[in-house]
Parts: sequence; C-alpha cells; structure tokens
Amino acid sequence: MGARARFRVRTLCLLFLCAAFAVHEGRGQQTPRPPDAVQTPAGPLDINTATLEQLKALPGMGEAYARRIIAGRPYTAKNQLVTRGVIPQEAYAKIQESIVARHPKR
Repeated sequence: MGARARFRVRTLCLLFLCAAFAVHEGRGQQTPRPPDAVQTPAGPLDINTATLEQLKALPGMGEAYARRIIAGRPYTAKNQLVTRGVIPQEAYAKIQESIVARHPKR
C-alpha cells in the first residue's frame, strides 16, 4: 500500500472516530426530565386523586408519606392527614397551601 492510500485510510479512520465521539457526546446534551419534576394541574393538588409521583413532588414528601396518603383515601378535609396520623404536623405545614381534599364524586 502506498503512502497516499495509508494517508486516506488514516484520515477516514480519524473522521470516523471523531463522528462516533460526537454522536456519543451528543447524547449527554439532552436535558433529561428530573425524576421529581412532576407536572401538576393548575392550582392545589387533590390528595384524593393525586398520583404517587405527584405527591412525592410536594415539599418534604417522600415515597413513604406519599404511599400513606394514598392508602388513607378518601379524605373529606385536608387536615385529616394530621388528625388521622398519616403525616406529622411538620410535614403538613410544608404542603397545606399546595393541597386540597375534594369530595369524591358518587
């Protein structure tokens, strides 16, 4: 193989590697949706119908509290989260302005 052919092969290899690297690096450029960023409807979140992910997105809410809220449904008032012992008063204070307890439709 002559010098010119080797040069072409090396150039093509280099271009291929650059293209492969650029594609690989480009995957990291996408902005993934954070796991705790949940779209909620406008206004307060209804604790009787909210999903686990929506509840976990509330301030101070972890998965355990969110599951306890779901297990205790239905609620007729949002303060029942505290009066029934579902979550502590400190956790309720962080979310009370962000939630409602709409009465289930019959």
